[in-house]
Amino acid sequence: MESIFALIFLCVTGTHVSCSPGPLEDVVIDRYDIPRVCPREVQTGDFVRYHYNGTFTDGKKFDSSHERGAPFSGQVGLGRLITGLDRGVQGMCVNERRKVTVPPHLAYGSIGSYRPVAHNEFPTCLSLLEDKVQTRTLSKPESCKRLVEATDFIRYHYNGTLLNGVPFDSSHSRNGTYDTYVGMGYLIKGMDEGLIGMCVGETRTIIIPPFLAYEEKGYGTVIPSQATLVFEVFMIDLFNPKDDIAVVVKEVPKTCTRKTVVGDYIRYHYNGTFQDGSGFDTSYQRNSTYNTYIGMGYVIQGMDKALQGLCIGEKRRVILPPHMAYGEKGTGDIIPGSAVLVFDIHVIDFHNPKDLIEIKVTSKPKKCNLTSEVDDLIQYRYNCSLMDGTLLYSSDHYENAPITTLGANKVIEGLDEGLRGMCVGEKRVVIVPPHLGHGENGAKGVPSSAVLHFELELLDLQKGVPDGYMFVWLGDSPDPLFPAMDLNKDLSVPLEEFTAFINIQVAEGTGRLRPGMDADGIIKDMFNNQDRNRDGKIVAEELKLKVEEDSDKARHEEL
Repeated sequence: MESIFALIFLCVTGTHVSCSPGPLEDVVIDRYDIPRVCPREVQTGDFVRYHYNGTFTDGKKFDSSHERGAPFSGQVGLGRLITGLDRGVQGMCVNERRKVTVPPHLAYGSIGSYRPVAHNEFPTCLSLLEDKVQTRTLSKPESCKRLVEATDFIRYHYNGTLLNGVPFDSSHSRNGTYDTYVGMGYLIKGMDEGLIGMCVGETRTIIIPPFLAYEEKGYGTVIPSQATLVFEVFMIDLFNPKDDIAVVVKEVPKTCTRKTVVGDYIRYHYNGTFQDGSGFDTSYQRNSTYNTYIGMGYVIQGMDKALQGLCIGEKRRVILPPHMAYGEKGTGDIIPGSAVLVFDIHVIDFHNPKDLIEIKVTSKPKKCNLTSEVDDLIQYRYNCSLMDGTLLYSSDHYENAPITTLGANKVIEGLDEGLRGMCVGEKRVVIVPPHLGHGENGAKGVPSSAVLHFELELLDLQKGVPDGYMFVWLGDSPDPLFPAMDLNKDLSVPLEEFTAFINIQVAEGTGRLRPGMDADGIIKDMFNNQDRNRDGKIVAEELKLKVEEDSDKARHEEL
């Protein structure tokens, strides 16, 4: 019969009796308890282990392996047992119970006792010296891209039993995997052999004969001599010390103008699992991306490498061997030692601290004679999103489009720069890195260190004046100024006359008031600045341009 199990349990009952001279009797076998399943029967050359009680026909016991606490061990059919027992155990199944009656000439003959002897039922273990390691897959994942090979390092759970089902060890009871190299002598020979070819997630039974396990010595009090061992193994993960990171690209955006490099700052979501699929961490649960610099040692070595060469919006799976993750020690109670880590990554955005804003004009009027610049008053429309398309805020959510003065620190720096050089009616996309946006702290509704995507349209433009000025000349001012200002030539200029003069300059395009403010209020402030004696009129001696005042002030400070 084909060998299926390396260990067999046997129950034996036998009798050795004396008799008067006459025809020689043979062994008498009573198979009174046969197991339903018998994958292997005892054959000549098999090594058997069994318990027995030996009695005479009067019931007196003369020997018992059970009382000695150790089963009898020996090979069948090689003359190492009395002839009657050699014959009596032939064809037995593991866990079979039989009564064997052995006549004197097949027992101890005239040398031994002629009183009747009986062997009664006790479990007996049987092992076959020529058997090999036997494996049987109980479950296996649908996909298996890699099998255990010699020199791999593996982590697995196991339950260890003798062939009769008696447990002797379990990794589950210690709440920790068994971690070891395969094929390098760290395990018993049979386990080294039985683990080869397993997949992560596979469960397999490994049956190991004694000569590939603990042989005659056994192991302590839990594994007897010549015991065949049965292991049910579940493979958690595996790697080889020569492994590099493994990358599986799952999704790449249609357009990718730039990929991550060392020194970039990246924001990404991730799910972290072990090779068996059990999770240990996820950024999604915290509703916050993981933000870090790339290639600068802020994350584990394997992740530093895996984050290079990515596009915004890309999704990939990266598998990190432990020597590029948390090593033999693991970290805390979350990641055990020598664990292979699997990360599913989704890149939200990245930037470099040296980045400037990016501008892409999407629409522009054919005629563009006037463009926005610092100090100009503009009105514009916008949509602001994250790089993954998440809309943060929009001018369409308000009744009126915003109005701002460029260069006046009214909006974030990157947006201010992005609004410059635009024509009325022009549309553009502006990418703002966080150091020109809301920075590491973010803002209401804006994540920290977020790259912002603006869609802009310039609706209106009013040219401005430099900071600190109410009015500027767009060319050379009249020289001398007072006669030009004294419209009625009475050598004095009241507020009404001053107002009329300034409005004429604005209308003719020779001068400009600060936009976005009340014109009459600005002109009144300008008049009051020139009316030194506060008598309600300006005379030639009081009139000074701001440039002259600044020059006089500078000379005074030097003195």
